[in-house]
Amino acid sequence: MTRGLRLRFLSFHGPSAEAAVVEFGPGLNVIYGASNTGKSFILNAVDFMLGGKPPLRDIPEREGYDRVLLAVETLAGDQFTVSRSVNGGAFTLFDGLHAAELPVDQGKILADIHNDKRDDNLSAYLLNLIDLTQKRIRKNKRGDTQSLSFRNLARLILINEQEIIQERSPLSDGNVVADTANTSVFKLLLTGVDDSAFTAGQKPTAEDQLRGGQIDLLDQLIGDYERQVNELAGKPDELQEQLARLENTMDSQSAQLAVTEAQFKEATVQRRDVAKRVEEANNRLTEITALLDRFTLLNAHYRSDLERLSAIEEAGSLFGALGDATCPLCGALKEHQAKADCEGDVDQVVAAAAAEIAKIKVRQTDLADTMTTLREEAVSFERRLPRLESRFRELSGEIDSVVAPNLRQLRASYKELADKGGEVREALAIHRGLSDLIERKAKLEKEDEARFGSANGSTDFGLSTATADKFASLIQTILQEWHFPNADRVHFDLSTRDLVIGGKNRIAFGKGLRAITQAAFTIGLMEYCRLNQTAHPGFVMLDSPLLSYREPEAGADDSDDLRGTDLNASFFDYIANLPEDRQIIIIENTDPPPQIRKSERTALFTGVLGKGRPGLFPEPKKGEFDDLLG
Repeated sequence: MTRGLRLRFLSFHGPSAEAAVVEFGPGLNVIYGASNTGKSFILNAVDFMLGGKPPLRDIPEREGYDRVLLAVETLAGDQFTVSRSVNGGAFTLFDGLHAAELPVDQGKILADIHNDKRDDNLSAYLLNLIDLTQKRIRKNKRGDTQSLSFRNLARLILINEQEIIQERSPLSDGNVVADTANTSVFKLLLTGVDDSAFTAGQKPTAEDQLRGGQIDLLDQLIGDYERQVNELAGKPDELQEQLARLENTMDSQSAQLAVTEAQFKEATVQRRDVAKRVEEANNRLTEITALLDRFTLLNAHYRSDLERLSAIEEAGSLFGALGDATCPLCGALKEHQAKADCEGDVDQVVAAAAAEIAKIKVRQTDLADTMTTLREEAVSFERRLPRLESRFRELSGEIDSVVAPNLRQLRASYKELADKGGEVREALAIHRGLSDLIERKAKLEKEDEARFGSANGSTDFGLSTATADKFASLIQTILQEWHFPNADRVHFDLSTRDLVIGGKNRIAFGKGLRAITQAAFTIGLMEYCRLNQTAHPGFVMLDSPLLSYREPEAGADDSDDLRGTDLNASFFDYIANLPEDRQIIIIENTDPPPQIRKSERTALFTGVLGKGRPGLFPEPKKGEFDDLLG
């Protein structure tokens, strides 16, 4: 019986989140719909659950979920589920299929690192299910071998939207160091023969072993850099052009920002000056009001003193007319006045009162003038204050509604450009680092070649021309079934490890046709293994294989635009009619043919809340984001 695996469920779980579940069935599965709905994230998550290194790609919708489950069944009918934290680490293996509900038993821990000496790791467990345990593959031109890991197979069955259009062989991931191992895995799947019988030519010296260790270390470093490069936005020349555009834009925005900041500074200085004048006017007005109150009270005292002094003056002038009477000063009777000890002088008192009256009137006049001046000053401030306050409000409104928002926007835009520039520079540094590592690796490999020669003196690493032709013939049949243009001649070039279609190297096509031919290679490899009863995982996932139906490459010739052909329908018809022991999961933005859309194994992600399934993760419950919308 053919052995293989079939994905059944991918699910995300969180302590207080509704489970997000995607179901897969035998044969053709299609997930299509709007962009940014989590379709490509599904492939990323499956890769992660098959031993891919963390981190799992972070998207806002994943917040609140802390565990991922992948439910799988073998073609023999055995069922199991693996669980893993979204942060990575070891796996937990459970019997049976679990999707919407978490397993309740303890499960078995499986390490995330491959180890062919043990069976308690995910790689060894999966390899055992497809009859590929204890296989060895060549890892370099010296003929050194390494244990086959499931990760060596994953890159041939999980093709993301970046990889599917790359201008390189399907057996290359951009790391020339890994090409040997990738080709050995390809040969193993086609022939069923691994490299365990291969023996390196010469016994390595200590220097050779040191060089080999350096090469292995560079392998790991290059692999890490490659994973980072795969997440970058473009190639070095594109990034350099992008950086130049960013710097030009930043220069322009810097000048505009300087002008706006000057406007903001000028407006705030004016507002501060007006605010100071308003404050000073209010303070002076308050001070004048207090002075007028005090001066009014003082004037009342003056009037009281004048009345009293006037009374004294009048009384003194009348004293002489009274005749003999009691002394008003000492109180002595007439008969005693001559002997009384009285120093008073009425005339003198009257004169003193008159002089005091004159002084008070002068002061009263000065006070009246001062109060008049203060009242005039108060009236002036009362007239000026509304204008000053109006000007203050005008300046504040201009700053708050125009200048400050423009300044914030420009600053945010400039910061965004600066951050983007930093990202681009970092990306360029990664590219430079990768190039440096590859150059150092190539130098070491040249030293190896000088000592050992190329592995076995062969360019095909044990892949016979007959096998390559047989594989190419199957790919030709597939492409013709899909009505791919000019697919009358297809062969596999052993030197480039890639297809030549109609006399044209595969990587010379536009990105749309590269995507379709990459799909043909991946599906054809699984079909070849099934027809020839060699081991294969039994499933493939392809993201955006029909790119030419959606977005023909700018600048490519007309052959890259397949929107007017029936390749879309032929592509799906061919896959839908394959036996169900071949599971093919297609992720696309374009609509599949009507009969495919009706299939229960086809899922549409609408991207619209309240309309069908909006995306991978459940639609937020009503009111869940009211605080954000409010």
